[in-house]
Amino acid sequence: MSQCGFEFAGSEVVAGVDEVGRGPLCGDVVTAAVILDPSRPIQGLNDSKKLNEKKRDRLYDEICEKALAWSIGRASVEEIDQLNILQATMLAMQRAVHGLNITPTLVLIDGNRCPILPMRAEAIIKGDGLIAEISAASVLAKVVRDREMQSADLLYPGYGLAEHKGYPSPIHLEALARLGVTPIHRKTFAPVRKILESLNFVGGRAVN
Repeated sequence: MSQCGFEFAGSEVVAGVDEVGRGPLCGDVVTAAVILDPSRPIQGLNDSKKLNEKKRDRLYDEICEKALAWSIGRASVEEIDQLNILQATMLAMQRAVHGLNITPTLVLIDGNRCPILPMRAEAIIKGDGLIAEISAASVLAKVVRDREMQSADLLYPGYGLAEHKGYPSPIHLEALARLGVTPIHRKTFAPVRKILESLNFVGGRAVN
């Protein structure tokens, strides 16, 4: 049984799937798929956005240790620009599920739509706060992507990526206008596209 009273048949192998990074202006969209071990419950799982960083980091380690299987999937900035963010997210979810070393019989996905998968799948709105497997996937995906944005902040200083994680905060938008567009920015997203349209750019980085 998952948290909050959702029950599954004893024969079901349930994987939870969630994504992080649909809204940011830069970086990959990251997804995770998790199959929990009923004999090794994990306390404190919840929507990763409702947990502080310290708790997410602790849960990340515990999930990686206790889960029967887990996998990270992603779609690159180039794929996001080519496919659009929705289709890139579906692709990243497929990759996460296919990366599991145990094949689930049922995949529960946070949100209102499912990627095409070879097994039964169900979308659950606000599932990251309702289903333990999805909560675990939410934590893994957020910790992985947040850490990647912290690393990107070292490569591209001045944008504040470690703080806002690539979301279109005033600091980020001001830095984009002042410093230009980096290779990890999503060129089809409106704030980035507008800068590229108004400036000449060389080598993937916009300059006056």
